[in-house]
Amino acid sequence: MKTEEYALNSRLISESLEHFCKKDTDNSYAAAQTRKYYRGGGVLLWTRYEGVTEWADTVVSVLRAQLPTLGFTEKVFELSQIEADLERMRNLRYDERNSVNQVSARLDYLLTKAYLRYSVGQHFGFVNPNYVLNRYDVRDRDSTGAVLSYRQLFDLDMEHPDEAYVKWVLHRIDTDSLGLDLRTAGPSSDYYNRLKRQLPNTPTSQRRRIIVNMERCRWRLRHLPKDKEKYIVVNIPAFHLWAVDGDSVVDMRVACGALKTKTPLLHSQITHMEVNPEWVIPMSIVQADVARHGGDSSYFARRNYYIVEKKTGRQLSPKSVTPDMLNSGKYRVAQRGGEGNSLGRIIFRFPNNFSVFLHDTSSPGAFGRDNRGVSHGCVRVQRPFDLAAFLLGDDADEWTLDKLRITMGMKPETEQGQEYIDELDPAKPAPRLVHSLPVSPRVPLYITYYTIFQSPDGSWNSYPDVYGYDEVIGKALKTYIQ
Repeated sequence: MKTEEYALNSRLISESLEHFCKKDTDNSYAAAQTRKYYRGGGVLLWTRYEGVTEWADTVVSVLRAQLPTLGFTEKVFELSQIEADLERMRNLRYDERNSVNQVSARLDYLLTKAYLRYSVGQHFGFVNPNYVLNRYDVRDRDSTGAVLSYRQLFDLDMEHPDEAYVKWVLHRIDTDSLGLDLRTAGPSSDYYNRLKRQLPNTPTSQRRRIIVNMERCRWRLRHLPKDKEKYIVVNIPAFHLWAVDGDSVVDMRVACGALKTKTPLLHSQITHMEVNPEWVIPMSIVQADVARHGGDSSYFARRNYYIVEKKTGRQLSPKSVTPDMLNSGKYRVAQRGGEGNSLGRIIFRFPNNFSVFLHDTSSPGAFGRDNRGVSHGCVRVQRPFDLAAFLLGDDADEWTLDKLRITMGMKPETEQGQEYIDELDPAKPAPRLVHSLPVSPRVPLYITYYTIFQSPDGSWNSYPDVYGYDEVIGKALKTYIQ
């Protein structure tokens, strides 16, 4: 090892490392952090003057064993090149194109990148959903066709790797637990492990769906349903809602956003319910469907719409309003609450960045369809009263529930409620017994997207990729699963 041919030279190694940093066009987080480490003066991690460390073999051995269980190829991890360089160093097989310093630098660079790629991917995901899903639906283009903005579809709070995590991972290299760290990296949920067990026995044509749903499990979401927690979950591909309170589960069909107006993925908390709500029509719908009927009073009367000038709050006659006025954005169009309102008889409100909510509907026919992607983004629920009763919980007495039924136009179920109905004057509008009901404590809501889903009642089902998210995530994982 004292001869020039086999001697390690720190200057030549540094030059080779800089060469690999410049040559590497990989834009992944792992690659960027690898380049940052070596350009920052980082020492060799896998090689010592006495030779390659045992930790290099540990990483290669674990990746060889674990990657097939994830449905991944070794190609993106460059294991063949790493193994070839390991063999060169251990057998002193160097030549003009593969000198000892070049091989040492390349082996260290590729091993570090493979190690970081696997560790970061298993702990945080190999795909960043904030990037791929929020650059999926184009909102606006300029006159040349260039994209100006995208619709936000993913609004789930999640953790991402940072420099502190990378520093910690690199520090673990020289520890006896390195192999265990790598073998146990990844989600520990029963759902993830079941998918992982299914993967080897799944036909090639169906493997990508399992791999994509496994990837969703790796995303470090800050808000997930907890044991014994009262919560509501909507799984969009299933077009279904589950309201869970311990061992009690209320489930129902839902209708979600259409392909052009997708329901966003989000977490929030339901704060209150409004009965017989008015519907303030979004400007996008006004411009697409309503504005052209300006001046047609019968159109507005049939739909129970009214028009308000935003600046003054003055209500205008539909006869006096032109399409151009409605398109200007200076006027608000709303639909009065009650029977026939597009929001139905009740809406469930929760803070979010999209003005979407859970609500009843005046068009229940959609619940009979398989593909229930029909809304402008809101989630329509099949059994709104049952959902309201679930949210009110044990604090709601029978008279409170009957007041809610009566206000929603349903038949009362108590003597007090029936007596109240009997005493009403049929010639007059029925009084509004309930206007708004608080939800206390607030109930968490999770709007998710899994095409293989274990529902809270324990059943497993596969669903169509209605928004194409499996396809876009699978495309982002393409280099891993080729």
